[in-house]
Amino acid sequence: MVDAAFFVAGLALLGVGWEVYKAIGPANGGKVLGVRILPRTENTAMPHVWAMFRAFSKPEVRGSSRSILSVVAAGAWFSGRMALAGLFLGVVIGMTLAIVMARYKIAERGLLPYVVLSQTVPLIALAPLVVSWGGKLKIGGFTWQRWMSAAAISAFLAFFPIAIGALRGLTSPSPAALELMDSYAAPWWKTLVKLRLPSSVPYLVPALKLAASAAVVGTIVAEISTGLRGGIGRLIIEYSREGTSQPAKVFTALFGAAALGLAMAGLVALLDAFASRHRPREAST
Repeated sequence: MVDAAFFVAGLALLGVGWEVYKAIGPANGGKVLGVRILPRTENTAMPHVWAMFRAFSKPEVRGSSRSILSVVAAGAWFSGRMALAGLFLGVVIGMTLAIVMARYKIAERGLLPYVVLSQTVPLIALAPLVVSWGGKLKIGGFTWQRWMSAAAISAFLAFFPIAIGALRGLTSPSPAALELMDSYAAPWWKTLVKLRLPSSVPYLVPALKLAASAAVVGTIVAEISTGLRGGIGRLIIEYSREGTSQPAKVFTALFGAAALGLAMAGLVALLDAFASRHRPREAST
């Protein structure tokens, strides 16, 4: 409850800060050495907070029976399912890499630099390649769908924090604990299940939250880059075209994307709370 209260208070302060800057800031923005530093405060660039939320109740297009809220919610649901698929695939890949690197030091020295290097690849350039390669993939009766490309891009971003967090967690047990398992002649896989995986939980939960948010980012970027319709990423592009006539409408799609990211991170937090409900809490001193 305390965290929720701080979250709501933070949103309220953000809204107040937005309105205060809009009231006192320069209408055309501010420049330093010819570079625009301060954003413009005119309505086309910074609509009022209440105008953004009021836009949700308006029809998406004139004469339509669908409100912007319903369209944004449907887009977030569409993107959320792809983000969940990407997160699941990213967890599988990240955990597999972490287990291999924790088991074999030579694998860690060989794979870890490439795992880190993979995150420097621009997604905007990678997304069309994934669509092209996926379209040529045919295994029996399996046909690659366009949404699978978005899920693959999502997994590309999600696997990195999982791999790094899990590797840190799997290698976190103390030498004394590892020696104790060796004294019992426990095979490596049993040490993994009984010692290394439980020890990695404090590292995995933050990694999962980062991966969940990264999965949403990857999905939205993939939708924008590949032109996939139906998701929140495509809505951002479509609504941005109406930025001059309906500036508040643009922010509805951005709010939907932010809400989706928060929902994904909240889902991980709920799973952590459910899994640790019987875990003994440390006594406060």
